[in-house]
Amino acid sequence: MEMNQYMSIFIDEANDHLQSLNENMLRLEQQPEDISIVQIIFRSAHTLKGMSATMGFEDLAALTHEMENVLDLVRNGKLSMNGNIFDTLFKCLDALEAMVQDVINGGTGKGEVTELVERLKAIVKGEDGGKGAAKAANKEQAISASLVLDQYQLSVLSQSMESGHRAYYIDVKVREDCLLKAARAYMVFDVLERNGEVVKAHPSVQEIEQELFERSFSVYYITQVDEAVLRDGISRVSEIESVVLTPVDRDSLAELGRPQASSVSTSDAIKETAAATESAAPAAAPSAENGGGLRAAPAASSAAPAGNAAPRTIRVDIERLDSLMNLFSELLIDRVRLEQLASEVRRNDLTETVEHMARVSADLQNIVLKLRMVPVESVFNRFPRMVRDLAKSLDKKVDLVIIGAETELDRTVIDEIGDPLVHLIRNAVDHGIEPITERIKAGKSEVGTVHLRAYHAGNHVFIEIEEDGKGINRPKVLETAIKRGVVTVEEAKNLSDDEVNMLIFAAGFSTADKVSDISGRGVGLDVVKSKISSLGGHVSVHSKLGSGTRFSIQLPLTLSIIAAMLIKLGSEKYAFPLSSIVETGSVKRSDIRTLHGNRIIDYRQSIIPVVSLAALIDSPDYRDDDETETEMIVIRKGDKLAAVLVDEFIGQNEIVLKPLGKYLNANLGIVSGATILGDGQVALIVDPNALIK
Repeated sequence: MEMNQYMSIFIDEANDHLQSLNENMLRLEQQPEDISIVQIIFRSAHTLKGMSATMGFEDLAALTHEMENVLDLVRNGKLSMNGNIFDTLFKCLDALEAMVQDVINGGTGKGEVTELVERLKAIVKGEDGGKGAAKAANKEQAISASLVLDQYQLSVLSQSMESGHRAYYIDVKVREDCLLKAARAYMVFDVLERNGEVVKAHPSVQEIEQELFERSFSVYYITQVDEAVLRDGISRVSEIESVVLTPVDRDSLAELGRPQASSVSTSDAIKETAAATESAAPAAAPSAENGGGLRAAPAASSAAPAGNAAPRTIRVDIERLDSLMNLFSELLIDRVRLEQLASEVRRNDLTETVEHMARVSADLQNIVLKLRMVPVESVFNRFPRMVRDLAKSLDKKVDLVIIGAETELDRTVIDEIGDPLVHLIRNAVDHGIEPITERIKAGKSEVGTVHLRAYHAGNHVFIEIEEDGKGINRPKVLETAIKRGVVTVEEAKNLSDDEVNMLIFAAGFSTADKVSDISGRGVGLDVVKSKISSLGGHVSVHSKLGSGTRFSIQLPLTLSIIAAMLIKLGSEKYAFPLSSIVETGSVKRSDIRTLHGNRIIDYRQSIIPVVSLAALIDSPDYRDDDETETEMIVIRKGDKLAAVLVDEFIGQNEIVLKPLGKYLNANLGIVSGATILGDGQVALIVDPNALIK
């Protein structure tokens, strides 16, 4: 069978299941007695095992198979979760993610799993040093810990008992030296089917036929035959080690019918995948960093009302979305050109047609942009696990609170924002949150809290990371900055608290007393700042000593189509993104003063610098000394303002951002790209952040 055609499906599904496994393992760590969470984890691991085996990734299948064995003991009440089991399973998830990533990168998906497999086998044998003791096998425990029945199967059992049949839960174990397990299982089923009817088998009958079980299998069974006769008939099959029959009465059936035990469960692989997806709360979105697919609507939660129709979704390759955006960009350029021609020709029928096309293309633009929007949840999902591991390695207690994970961002931004957030959250857990002893001395809770928020504001998305730690130590930051030559002693005296806080983003800056594998090498925050700036955003810091620190990141909603102000310089045209413009106006040249060689103006009771765009780009046919008054644009970057002198305003327009390519980008620092105007001319797009810098 040609597997390449199924590879993208495998990768998407594997990423979904790994995300679900991580989320539910974290939930289980908080609620280790909740068997329903174990059921969800078991189903995800089981489906991932089947997919991996089908695709020929043996190491993936082998590791998930051993994880299944441990989880099976837990869900059947024969093993209690403990710290060692959690740590081992989390390491298994790391190994699985590494192997799937290898597959994504074109590798064979092989990994060094021998040690993990041995650790899992030791846990199954009870050699993990934990509390994995078998529970007493009385009727109630045997029934409640057994395989899950759906409503139809419960109904069959109930009606059969009402009509005089007997119901049993039967657990059959074959001998360890049995060579043909499937054949012995077939003989057992032959005995059962001659005397009654199997309502439910675990593993499924298909899996048992393919020998996809260890040494035991179990069934729910209805019959009119006496218990002793039934046990004797099964025991007569060769190489059967034990047969345990537990009668099912009305009380135990009512127990099975309770909400926690009656969730739909089926051994069919496709339905298992759906059940695992629906049970996860919230459902895992595809991983954007791994080229995951797109969901047109949020996945249904198991808590949704039964009457609601499940949302219909489709996976779309990211390259196709990019192609769609590029084609629409060309359409937008042609629309602007047609509008210009219609205004020149002045024919009513042409004008009406162009206006209708403009309305339709505006709706189309809305849809295309929404298709590219991805919830930040796809990035945020990785952080609970990361914080858990970091806190454990640092011997701290940290809660991560995520707010606004449904906030949507352009897929281009989503792809790039993950790494900066990793640095900021690691910094918050390592530098921000104090050790437990220090927190108790300061009168704080021993559990530190990191808030990760996302929300819309205008044409921007804000992402905030806030912790209730010790805050930024101003004297220590200034001392380090002066020592590293970031600022002079004189400059340091005049810096505000916010300006001091921003010094931590300087390249190579670190206040860590020692270098660890988490932080202290002076890399991270400068990378954060440069990455966010390259996305057209900016980052700010607010801190209060002893109370904590908040990092705030402002990002544009989309990077492909932006609203811009078009201006002229002589015969040339330029575009400024509207999101960076505070206001436009005019200024008398006599009001522009010079201070220490820099031009400034008085703007709304503050002094701001004046930048001549013509001088910066060396405009060939524009001279800014000929007029007594000139136009200006006031631009903002964070809390910094500047006035940019221009020749004249053309007007606002929606423009398509086109990259200039590596060669031109290397030589034009203040230009972020270009656009094609309605008359076919090319206008360069000015980067206001670079102008202020």
